[in-house]
Amino acid sequence: MVALIVILFPPLLIAFLLVMERVEEPLRRPTGPREVAEFLNTASQGEVDTLATSGIRRAMARWRRRRSARVLQEAEPPVV
Repeated sequence: MVALIVILFPPLLIAFLLVMERVEEPLRRPTGPREVAEFLNTASQGEVDTLATSGIRRAMARWRRRRSARVLQEAEPPVV
């Protein structure tokens, strides 16, 4: 059992670190002035409320999710 733990622990730790790297990457990317201007022009009321209560980082994440979901919906061909 100990040998199995010794063999599996390093690959599991590396896999965890790789997943965390992907999670942290968008958090490290700074928000540019162009993106903030676009946010202010197209933000919904809920996103503005998020900006007021939780800050720019959470509001921008919510806005990016909405924008990417809209792009995905536009990319899908209509089912006839």
